[in-house]
Amino acid sequence: MTLLAFTLILLLAAYCAGLLGSLTGLGGGVVVIPVLTLGFGIDFHYAVGAALVASIATSSGSGSAYVKEGITNIRLGMFLEIATTIGAVCGAAVAIYLNNNVIAVIYGCVLLLTAAMQQRRKSDHDGVVGSEAARRLKLFGTWPQKDGTVKSYQLRHVGGGFGVMYVAGVLSGILGIGSGVLKVLAMDAMMKVPFKVSTTTSNFMMGVTACASAVIYVQRGVIAPGIACPVMIGVLFGALTGARLLKRLNVSVLRQIFCIAIVLVAINMIWQGFGGKY
Repeated sequence: MTLLAFTLILLLAAYCAGLLGSLTGLGGGVVVIPVLTLGFGIDFHYAVGAALVASIATSSGSGSAYVKEGITNIRLGMFLEIATTIGAVCGAAVAIYLNNNVIAVIYGCVLLLTAAMQQRRKSDHDGVVGSEAARRLKLFGTWPQKDGTVKSYQLRHVGGGFGVMYVAGVLSGILGIGSGVLKVLAMDAMMKVPFKVSTTTSNFMMGVTACASAVIYVQRGVIAPGIACPVMIGVLFGALTGARLLKRLNVSVLRQIFCIAIVLVAINMIWQGFGGKY
């Protein structure tokens, strides 16, 4: 295969990954790493580096739109970014020395958790009484409703959420997928932040977390421009296309099918990881 053909195929595959990731709410990184490792046979470390670059691009593009709409809790995001950034640097420093098979098993487990989280009931956590720590840190916020009104919310378990965010950062540094599922789990399930606010705030944080990890990968020389650039461009345009289609399509069935596909990919990665095939 020529270099031009490889680049065009990779660009198209990344576009499809970004499109599916956007329509299903899972993000392009979750899709692009299986595409690179299973489809193209690219080393896990280079695949993770490319996914980190793609996460930075997509987070920068979509995160700004959510901030403009007033949904994202910027203060909460900046506070939790302290944990995710420290975790991301630690994860990236460790990931360089991890065997591909170990990364594959960890990635498969995270995919299974992602699929399980997709089946959770989404909640706005009405009536939650916030904690004193959250009040002192001024983490309470508001978010706009469809009818034009503004709804206020409170949150709690700041320490627990901060700890889970550190773990999310570590996984982001190792896997390059932003670990949005753990970030949403920390804010939605633990801190009782409304689901829509938690997802948009997670998206806002993802780029910063990925930047912290990417610095380590650049220093180690495992971000290959020939792989990362087509992936970044393809995922970004795929995500933007998906955001436009999302308003006109009923994607509930697609999400269920995609969830099953993720479980199958996860099982395959765990099986091959334990079998030492990477």
